[in-house]
Amino acid sequence: MSVSETLSAPGAHGFSPLRRSILGAILVTATMPWLAFAQQKNDPASQEPTDMKIRMMFNGHSLTATLYDNPSARDFASMLPLELTIENYAGNEKIAYLPRKLTEDASGPFGNEAPGDLCYFSPWGNLAMFYAGYSYSGGLIRLGRFDDFEPFLVRGTFPLTIERIV
Repeated sequence: MSVSETLSAPGAHGFSPLRRSILGAILVTATMPWLAFAQQKNDPASQEPTDMKIRMMFNGHSLTATLYDNPSARDFASMLPLELTIENYAGNEKIAYLPRKLTEDASGPFGNEAPGDLCYFSPWGNLAMFYAGYSYSGGLIRLGRFDDFEPFLVRGTFPLTIERIV
């Protein structure tokens, strides 16, 4: 039997091995976008913004942030309002310790790290408010994004009030 006869010879189900391979590739290719969409919709580490807004006030400054649609951000919102202390850390962020740990259902690596990110650092149980560049570190969970982060450049330790506004 020649190579061309082997490629075109029907298999057990009436399709040649080549045709089965092509049909399999078409099916996989056709279902990939649907599978990616389904995975994205169920992704607990969603970075999609919600209509939930918060306000942080310290040292005469008021900042607003939009929370993301993930379990950790919703858990954080359920704790509001809060009275905490904000302090400098590592030259690129402010931190504030929460009264209890948040759910870690939204954990997982993320990209596009940028100043203005509101994160939760699960090993220490603190908020991390980045005002300068940073890289993802294990245990960071992105909760949302600040509209403006310039007030975080003020150095020092201050009382912090966090409230939900929408």
